[in-house]
Amino acid sequence: MVKIRLTRVGAKNKPAYRIIAIDSKKPRDGKHLEILGFYDPKTQPETIKVKEERIKYWLSVGAQPSESVEKILRKVGVLN
Repeated sequence: MVKIRLTRVGAKNKPAYRIIAIDSKKPRDGKHLEILGFYDPKTQPETIKVKEERIKYWLSVGAQPSESVEKILRKVGVLN
């Protein structure tokens, strides 16, 4: 099953995250299928960039978002 989840990037104590599509059995930093966006919670206001069309595509083919990704997608209006 494909999941849409976060993978950590950035320096120590300065986390940023990529929103990725990845097989659910792969590790957090494993080989991803596609990069779908970027999330930086440390900036004011927090930076969120997403590829809406690609996220909608992955959701339409059955990908499941993680809880944290679902909250982020609701903030930007991709999910209702």
